[in-house]
Amino acid sequence: MILFVGIKLYVCLHYMSVSSRIEWTDSTWNPITGCTKISPGCKYCYAERMSKRLQAMGQVNYRYGFTVTLHEDILEYPLNWKKPQNIFVNSMSDLFHDDVPVVFILKMFDVMNRADWHRFQILTKRSQRLQELDNQLIWTPNIWMGVSVENAKYKYRVDHLRRTSAAVKFLSIEPLLGPVGKLNLRGIDWVIVGGESGPKARPMEPSWVVEIRDQCFDSGVPFFFKQWGGKNKKKAGRILDGRTWDEMPIPTRV
Repeated sequence: MILFVGIKLYVCLHYMSVSSRIEWTDSTWNPITGCTKISPGCKYCYAERMSKRLQAMGQVNYRYGFTVTLHEDILEYPLNWKKPQNIFVNSMSDLFHDDVPVVFILKMFDVMNRADWHRFQILTKRSQRLQELDNQLIWTPNIWMGVSVENAKYKYRVDHLRRTSAAVKFLSIEPLLGPVGKLNLRGIDWVIVGGESGPKARPMEPSWVVEIRDQCFDSGVPFFFKQWGGKNKKKAGRILDGRTWDEMPIPTRV
């Protein structure tokens, strides 16, 4: 058991399974680690900070730091996890990064297709590549696909997502760095909102969150408020208008 930057990691057989304290998932699966920055939401990337610390600790999967690295040896691990769970795919990378070969993406989808007792939650900022590869992917109902949208400039990612064949489509509006304005939520099944956290966290205005929450309510889309964020995200909490918002498109557990 490792205590690391506020996250409790349970490591089984060389990073085989890692439970998560991310509020909307149960565990993580990282056949790919490392990434590169492409938009403002990446500036203070938590995965980059964590990768460098794990590298310094001598963790073999992070020996190359935050360079995009494929881990073929852990591809089939979810097939051995008998308990159904929500699995955040590549929390330490981006599945649709240009440096990830299509054949590796297809291998990951094959595992997700076969492990149909789990729900796999994928999140990308590379929405254009996602759309381009869509017709090569087998979207079984247990695969949820999401895109990140940090401000109004990146709403085009929602259009790319909408054109895919994913059974469940969601938005992660985190870190929310500015108002997003009017959202087209047609075909969107879930919206997560959260502020940035960490030592250099940029502020999030409550009005930005409320505007999104109200649009979700009007469109009948489940709304999940993850955190206010800030330098001390635990202290800031996740209460919005006197309550927590933990709505999901379907029950949390499989």
